[in-house]
Amino acid sequence: MDFEKLDVWKRSARLSAQLYQHFASSRDFGFKDQITRSGLSIPSNIAEGMVRPTAKDRVRFLYIAKGSCAELRTQLYIGMEIDYIDRGQGGLWVCETKEIAAMLMGLIRRQSVPDMTEQGLG
Repeated sequence: MDFEKLDVWKRSARLSAQLYQHFASSRDFGFKDQITRSGLSIPSNIAEGMVRPTAKDRVRFLYIAKGSCAELRTQLYIGMEIDYIDRGQGGLWVCETKEIAAMLMGLIRRQSVPDMTEQGLG
């Protein structure tokens, strides 16, 4: 499956781009680097996972993407608390990370179904 066709990849890539745009002028390079890297990790790991040859490999990378999603959500909460992120915008991004995480779980479940070709039956 082409990862570019996955809604979860499209949404996470869009979120990552929004984070880069939002923090482009930030002078807190540590926070900026951390939040943009966790955001970038989500679509990157989806892409890497979906080109892996086995379901086990695909699922492994999708779980990494899901972990990055939780990491990003934590940083969003902190960013709102320290007034780096407007609470309205931050709330939208938090909701988006929750929806992306749910979409990733659905994709993980679908990938976890045994593939007949991997079992030598296809």
